[in-house]
Amino acid sequence: MTSSDLWDAETAARYDEGSASMFEPSVLDPTVDLLARLAGDGPALELARDRHRPGRRTPAAARRPRDRHRAVGVPAGLLMATLDDVLDLGSSLERSYTAVVRGRLKFRVKQIVYVAFSLDETEMGFGFPKEEREAMVGARPSAFHLPRESDLRFHWIESDLAALDPTEARELVVDAWRMVVPQKVWRAYDLTHPDGPGPPPVSAG
Repeated sequence: MTSSDLWDAETAARYDEGSASMFEPSVLDPTVDLLARLAGDGPALELARDRHRPGRRTPAAARRPRDRHRAVGVPAGLLMATLDDVLDLGSSLERSYTAVVRGRLKFRVKQIVYVAFSLDETEMGFGFPKEEREAMVGARPSAFHLPRESDLRFHWIESDLAALDPTEARELVVDAWRMVVPQKVWRAYDLTHPDGPGPPPVSAG
């Protein structure tokens, strides 16, 4: 028996029928609050919602075909993401805010860190399913790498911003945010952003 024998299209279509109440804020928020206190200043929690539950968007890295090794030999300035390309999301996504901890910029929901930048702002760590992490690193080693050993237990991955294009970087931030907010929050976002966050806003002047 294979996984496809147990999890087919029909099963997926009715997977969370009748379970909407499980994801109501009154059910989830007390647990999120407790886990946030336990996580402290650490990265994303070990507990995270399944990114592939029916109704959720496909992760950014799998949504758009691209050269898996684009960063190798890419000319300077060609579609290379920077912190400025994603900075607005840290304060515009619902329940999200920015914080600086020991000189490092982080995006948080309550006390849960879902995105963190290196001191030199060239690397971006973000919430990502740990069961998919090795495959992502193996497929795009120039763009993604494992977090430090002490953070391997978390749903977390690190990226080189210069190996991402700006729109992809924004999608990865939104995907990480989805992992730490209730279902009704990210579903409301999907209704108003059917194509995802899109490219970075054009700065005035």
